[in-house]
Amino acid sequence: MSARTPLQILPQIAVQCTPASLPSLLRCSTLGFLIHGSFPSFSFYLCVGACHAALPADVYWNSVLPNTPIPSAIRHVIRSGVFVDDMDSVCAFFRYAATQSQIQDPSVTVFFLEKDLHPGANMTFHFTRTTTGATLLPRELADSIPFSSAKLPEILSRLSIAPDSVQAETMKKILLECEEPAIDGEIRYCATSVESMVDFSTSSLGTRNVEALSTTVDRKAPPKQVYTISKVQKLPTSKLVVCHSENYAYAVFHCHTACAEAYKVSMVGKDGTKVEAVAACHTDTAGFNPEHVAFKVLNVKPGTVPICQFQPQNDIIWSPNTLSISPLEMVV
Repeated sequence: MSARTPLQILPQIAVQCTPASLPSLLRCSTLGFLIHGSFPSFSFYLCVGACHAALPADVYWNSVLPNTPIPSAIRHVIRSGVFVDDMDSVCAFFRYAATQSQIQDPSVTVFFLEKDLHPGANMTFHFTRTTTGATLLPRELADSIPFSSAKLPEILSRLSIAPDSVQAETMKKILLECEEPAIDGEIRYCATSVESMVDFSTSSLGTRNVEALSTTVDRKAPPKQVYTISKVQKLPTSKLVVCHSENYAYAVFHCHTACAEAYKVSMVGKDGTKVEAVAACHTDTAGFNPEHVAFKVLNVKPGTVPICQFQPQNDIIWSPNTLSISPLEMVV
């Protein structure tokens, strides 16, 4: 199969950036829209829109959610590509069984019991993050590309990805996961653009007055270490939408509704790393896979106690906005 050029893959709305133009585009990338991608057959830079125009996702977000700050997970996607945590695959869904490596090193799974979530508590975690070549696409372009396992050959052909490659297999897995039926009481949707994620999340919550939260770590690669919790704030609603970033050829968010308790958690690592984490505690776990890593590392059974997890840095928790969020009292 012959490689397609960037302009063939992204028709009509794209213009190719020459090497000479890249420095200026990179300098104004907070105002322009720069796409960088890497497929097995080529790497490319594409610029969409004008350098002095607002980013499409920024414009849509601010028009629909003028009172909701863009969370760091989305800012990273808009500015420099999708970030995918090593622990992302174990956090996303409670329907999958644990792997041996997850059981051997529970610090990467970020699961804990709700009773242990209080100021002064110490927890050992390893907040890791790597980057991929995934690129945020405007909704118009994303909607023009098929997103179905039945059309995988066409997708691979359009993106010049070898059918027998690891990337193709990963994409197939994600498409199949997106097509799995939702569990009772859950609504699921794989969003292929920020715009479609905003629409799904606000419609599922029934309001545009929302918070969009993600975990932030102030250092790029902190070591596995003990973190001390300094502050815990409980969101006064259990109606949530959780969106997990997927390792697809371009940015895809696997979103689902959830009935869970959510918390904002401030903590400091032994080396001084500061983390502003978002935690979700699932109170009804009776229908979860008993072989999931959470139950293995915590040594509990489904349906017995709330199971909590810190969200990876590239995930977003959506919640209806409320007037106040009260800090939890110190537990002694």
